[in-house]
Amino acid sequence: MTLLLYPRTLFISILGLLLICLGSSQAIAQQGDQAVKTIATLDVSRYLGTWYEIAKFPNWFQKKCVGNTKAVYTAKADGNLRVLNSCKTSSGEISEAEGLARQIGGKDSPKLEVRFAPEWLSFLPLVWGDYWVIDLDPQYQVAAVSDPKREYLWVLSRTPQLDPKAYEDLLQRLKQQQFDIQKLELTAQKN
Repeated sequence: MTLLLYPRTLFISILGLLLICLGSSQAIAQQGDQAVKTIATLDVSRYLGTWYEIAKFPNWFQKKCVGNTKAVYTAKADGNLRVLNSCKTSSGEISEAEGLARQIGGKDSPKLEVRFAPEWLSFLPLVWGDYWVIDLDPQYQVAAVSDPKREYLWVLSRTPQLDPKAYEDLLQRLKQQQFDIQKLELTAQKN
């Protein structure tokens, strides 16, 4: 009987220690950095449609993409959003990933979560990624999207090319939010 309880007790102890360590490291990180600020409100119906990736922080799940990266958002009957990401690979093929986005909070919340894992895994919190709209012009033509830890950053535009002045102005606002804009990698957008 004690042999069966020991692994469970050890597992619970290790899990508790990990949770304490994670909580402490997150509190320390938040003390040193100002919190990421989202836009005040998001009109999802205006956000729908095609967004072209202008720049991004490099990440593991887009490694195969060499250009023509875009996302298309469409409304679903249940109030969530269908997300269709696509990009051109080095072999010239188009790679696509379909996902689901849902708002966190009220109907005008700029905080969303996105899932590209199969629907049957949607009950797991770790299959959902934060998608916070942190900058958006009044015409809904240029946006910046990130997460609360500044690990990810995307600069998006309704057109494949972005006016250089609009891009520079956005970079200045991102610097004010303590983003390391030197990490941004421009995305090739060609026919």
